[in-house]
Amino acid sequence: MIPDSWYLVAFILVTAVATLLTRLLPFVFLGRYNSHPLVQHLGRYLPAGIMALLVAIFLLRSGHWETPVFGLDALAPALLVVMLHLWLGNALLSMLAGTAAYMLLQQLM
Repeated sequence: MIPDSWYLVAFILVTAVATLLTRLLPFVFLGRYNSHPLVQHLGRYLPAGIMALLVAIFLLRSGHWETPVFGLDALAPALLVVMLHLWLGNALLSMLAGTAAYMLLQQLM
């Protein structure tokens, strides 16, 4: 029988290889088609669409919509992220501030 530590190392390695392959394969297979109009269209609009979907899912799943301040715990950090990003243009700072604000509100509510 394999000791638990070897099982954990094997699990981490398999997970790392699977993650690497799922991120690498699209570049390998679609690399020669980067000038194709469909690939350019997807590259231009898909990231914004995915972010909008993630925001919608976040707001629906994480907000306490039955509280008197209807969804404040989800909307306030999201608004903070948007305002900071538009003001400073620093995505990392915006995400860190929004995460900190969300966690603070979760602890206080």
